[in-house]
Amino acid sequence: MSAPVRFVGDLAHLPTHAFGPRSITWWGILGFMVVEGMVFALAIAAYFFIMDKEQSWPPIPISPPDLRAGTLFTVLILLTELPNRVIKNAAERYDISTVRFGLVLMSIITLPLLVLRGFEFASLGVYWTDNAYGSVIWMLLFLHATHLLTDYGDTLVLTVLMFTVHGKESNRFVDVSENSLYWRFVWLSWLPIYVLLYWIPRWLP
Repeated sequence: MSAPVRFVGDLAHLPTHAFGPRSITWWGILGFMVVEGMVFALAIAAYFFIMDKEQSWPPIPISPPDLRAGTLFTVLILLTELPNRVIKNAAERYDISTVRFGLVLMSIITLPLLVLRGFEFASLGVYWTDNAYGSVIWMLLFLHATHLLTDYGDTLVLTVLMFTVHGKESNRFVDVSENSLYWRFVWLSWLPIYVLLYWIPRWLP
């Protein structure tokens, strides 16, 4: 016969949410970024492996990708960290007005990034089916584009949610804060890819 259950304390007073490492979803996001970072690392390793097998980079007669769309994309995505930081800080202060304004702003200013990404694909100067060089640079750009689209979709959902009655729930502010954290991963992961796609082919003979 089992012993009767004995309650020794009441935990109802504990908070139902937390920011940063005290949140289980924060650790989930961190794990997500580690896994995705490994995928980027493998793709970058494939880039250098293929480059090592070629006599020139990019292979003759292919020219390096046009710099304009990729560089403009890089400048713009770096600038998004400014509103992103404001949103994250506002979420951790439960400042719903600033969070709503910031999310609408992020939803708008991310749209040109998606357009520029389309121009980047068009300016690579090679198709993924042409050769190994084409395959690997399309893979790198496509991988990052999926992260861009994923976070943009998440931002749109959060933007709508924060204008509903559910937006005032404390857990939603944690979601906003963690979405901002993930956006940092998106733009940070872009920087090495930008160098690989646009500058390594110019620096190497």
